[in-house]
Amino acid sequence: MNEPKPLRLFLDSNVLTGGILSSWGLDKAVLSLCAAGICRMVLAEYVREEVEENLLTRAATFPPKEASQVIDDDYVKLMKLARPEIVPLPSGQEVAQSRRLIAHAADVPVLISAIHANPDWLLTHNTKHFTPQVARRTGLQIGTPAKFFLQLSQVIS
Repeated sequence: MNEPKPLRLFLDSNVLTGGILSSWGLDKAVLSLCAAGICRMVLAEYVREEVEENLLTRAATFPPKEASQVIDDDYVKLMKLARPEIVPLPSGQEVAQSRRLIAHAADVPVLISAIHANPDWLLTHNTKHFTPQVARRTGLQIGTPAKFFLQLSQVIS
């Protein structure tokens, strides 16, 4: 009998950063599902770079012990446990050609990476830019962690 494949969750930087920095919440719950192997984290190289930059910036405002915990314990441990599927950076030409897909230019590399990965969900809090129209244009299922958990609860109940 074949085991079902875990849901593949493409995480935007706000979900990943939020989950790492928060002590609890839906972002943290998403990361817990990925760390436990229940879901598969899909991580764009572009998002990984943004998250690392954000974490280093935030960690610089923390006391040294807390900064080390965020980087070494929270982020590095999560990456080891989750073993994310990495999506390479899209080419500059591809970014330019796909500009029409989403209103905010900075989100184009994220969106292209998600299209290449074809995940079960693209999870983001950026509903201003990752709209239902973007979902229709790309065929991606886009939602917040709250929407994901609501739909998940309906499937398992």
